[in-house]
Amino acid sequence: MSIDPIGAINGALPALPALPTLDTPATAPATAPTTGSGVDFGAALSNGLERLQQVQTNADNLAVQAADGTLADPAQYMIASTQASLATQLTVAVRNKAVDAFNEIMRMQA
Repeated sequence: MSIDPIGAINGALPALPALPTLDTPATAPATAPTTGSGVDFGAALSNGLERLQQVQTNADNLAVQAADGTLADPAQYMIASTQASLATQLTVAVRNKAVDAFNEIMRMQA
C-alpha cells in the first residue's frame, strides 16, 4: 500500500488565491523604443514597481481588516504580508545589482 503524503496535504489545504505574476509582458507605450524581445525595459521596470505597490497596498488593506476584526481568515493577511515582504526584498536586490552594474561601468576605462 502506497501513501501519497503530498496528495494528502494538498487535499487538506484550502486553495490559495491566484498571485500576480511578473511573467506577463508589460505593455509599452506606442512611442517607446522596444528591444528585440518586444518589451521595453523601462515599461517592464515600471510595471514591476506598480505590481509591488499593488501587493503592498493589498497587505496594508488586509492588515487594517485584521485590526478591525472584519477579516474572516487571518492567514490571508499573513500570506499577503509575506508576499509584500518578498516582493520588496526582490526589488531592493534588483536595485542593488543595477547600482553595482552602473558603478562597474563607471569604473571602466575608455
